[in-house]
Amino acid sequence: MIYEKIKSRRTIRKYVQKDVPKEMLLRCVDAARLSPSAANRQPLKYVVVNDEELLEKVFSTLSWAGYLPDHQPSEKEMPRAYIVILLDKNILQKPGHDAGIAAMSISMVAHDQGLGSCILGAVDRERLKKILNLPDSLDIILVVALGYPAENPVADKVRDLDTKYWLDENAVLHVPKRELEDIVKWNGYQKDHT
Repeated sequence: MIYEKIKSRRTIRKYVQKDVPKEMLLRCVDAARLSPSAANRQPLKYVVVNDEELLEKVFSTLSWAGYLPDHQPSEKEMPRAYIVILLDKNILQKPGHDAGIAAMSISMVAHDQGLGSCILGAVDRERLKKILNLPDSLDIILVVALGYPAENPVADKVRDLDTKYWLDENAVLHVPKRELEDIVKWNGYQKDHT
């Protein structure tokens, strides 16, 4: 059931050093290709990175776990693949929501195949653009890191309105999520009447 998959998916920042089969990566990109697109313009392109030398170069352009500077993946925990989501400016000049939808599709298909993922917007885009030899007509929107998980983060309740993720004494990452009743109003956003 898709709802259960969404509930169980967490962002993964540390990976087992095992290659991801090309077929799995192509399935992720195909899911993104088939995802909704505003006005069906389909302005996104994708670069799949799985070459050993490029993996390290791409890794060096990314920022991880802003709330936990000590929870950065090491070179022995780095992702084994990336899908770089690009906007083709020949089709559309400004990014809309397509990249976010595509990134979630990639992440969910990855999760369904036993892979972990991390959607990254903190990217040194200029440097990555040079590394990937991208033409000026393509802008980097997001990077999705992929691989077999080497950690098992858990969802937790928000405490004292604090949504910052944290590590417990066993180095398990806890990711606070707001309660459903705290974010849903019915038929408008009027004050609840009791």
